[in-house]
Amino acid sequence: MSRLLVTGSGGMLGRDLLAVLGTREDLSVTATTRADLDITDPEAVRAAVAGHDVVINAAAWTDVDGAETREQAATAVNGDAVANLAGACAASGARMIHVSTDYVFRGDATEPYPEDAPTSPVNAYGRSKLAGERAMAALLPESGYTVRTAWLYGAHGPNFVATMLRLAGERERLDVVNDQRGQPTWSYRLAERLVALADAALAGHAAPGVYHGTASGETTWYDLARAVFALRGLDPDRIRPTTSDRFPRPAARPSYSVLAHDRWAAAKLQPMADWRSGLAEALAGEAR
Repeated sequence: MSRLLVTGSGGMLGRDLLAVLGTREDLSVTATTRADLDITDPEAVRAAVAGHDVVINAAAWTDVDGAETREQAATAVNGDAVANLAGACAASGARMIHVSTDYVFRGDATEPYPEDAPTSPVNAYGRSKLAGERAMAALLPESGYTVRTAWLYGAHGPNFVATMLRLAGERERLDVVNDQRGQPTWSYRLAERLVALADAALAGHAAPGVYHGTASGETTWYDLARAVFALRGLDPDRIRPTTSDRFPRPAARPSYSVLAHDRWAAAKLQPMADWRSGLAEALAGEAR
C-alpha cells in the first residue's frame, strides 16, 4: 500500500483532495493542515515526509494583493517551504506534486501557454510561486511534478463563483470585467487529476516536470458570471461587462491566463473537460 501525504488539507483544494482520496482503499493518506505542520520549518517537514511515497503540496499563500506588501512572507510559504518539502522528498526518495499558478506568466499571450513557455510574473505573488517552481526543478528533477492551475473555484473556500452567487442576492446589477481570459477550474476536478498524476508517477507512466491543471476551453470573468446565473435560473442580463481599470487592485492581474495541456497525453492521462461541464456539475452538487 502506497503512503501519501497531503499538505494544506484544510483549504479548498485540500479538502477536495481528501474527498477524492477517501474513495481509495489502496492508499494510506496522511493529511496535514497549517496547524498540524509548519511547512516553513525544515525539521518538521523532514519528519512529516519520512515514510511517504508521494507528497501532494496544496499548501500556499494565496493572498495575491497581500503579497505586494508582504512578498518575503509570501515567498517563505510559496518558495522556501516548497524547497523544504522538495528537499525532504529528495532525501527520502518520495515523489512530490506541487500546485502552482498561471501567475508565473506575464499574461500578454494570444494563444494558450505551453508548459515550457518562458515565465515572467507581473506581481509579487507570481514571483513567490515561481520560486517554488524553481525549487522543484532544482531539487527533484527526476521525481517532481509542478501542476499549474488557474481561476480555481469550489465548495470549500472563497472564490469568484461563490462571490457571484452571494452578490446575486444582494444586488440587482453586477459589473464584471470582460477583458481577462482564463479557464474556470473546479477544484474537485483538479483534485482528481492530481491523484491520477500521483498514480501515474508511482506506476512510472508520468515524466517529471510541469503540467497544466486547468479546465479546457476559455472564457472571461463576465461570461463566467453569466453562466453561473444561467445555471442557477437567474437572469444573465443582470451582469454588465466592464473593464479591469474600473477595479484597481494592488497587484497587477494577467489579462490572458489560458494554459495548454499537451503533457497529460504523454502520461497516459486525459486533461480536464471543458469548463462549462465542470461548472454545471459543481453547481448541481451544491444544489443537492
